[in-house]
Amino acid sequence: MKKSIAILVGLFMISAMFAGNPVPTAKVEVFYFHFTRRCPTCINVEKVSKEAVETQFPQQVKSGEITFKSVNLDEKDGEAMGKKYKIEGQTLIVISGDKRVDLTDKGFMYANESPDKLKAEIKKAIDSFRN
Repeated sequence: MKKSIAILVGLFMISAMFAGNPVPTAKVEVFYFHFTRRCPTCINVEKVSKEAVETQFPQQVKSGEITFKSVNLDEKDGEAMGKKYKIEGQTLIVISGDKRVDLTDKGFMYANESPDKLKAEIKKAIDSFRN
């Protein structure tokens, strides 16, 4: 009986030590892959996506927990990143670890006429990795 109480007290103390320290979340990366020659919609997808990340997650961007990167597939480094992520054209993706959410269709559908919808989709994708 005394052993059981000692074990319970020990477990309680250990859990209390970690109660205020949330488990760190994995880094979330938002990538917009594009080519050098771009149409106005392509440019807008990048602009709205970057703005969504920076305005909706300012603290996480500052800490490096969430990043936005625009990657030109026509450049040497961009081509290598494209191969790494198996990207062949304009693509908007959110990646965390080995999971990814492809928002390309929504990016091109909403960037010009409904940028708030695109921002909401980006937030939803990022939040899905953080919960």
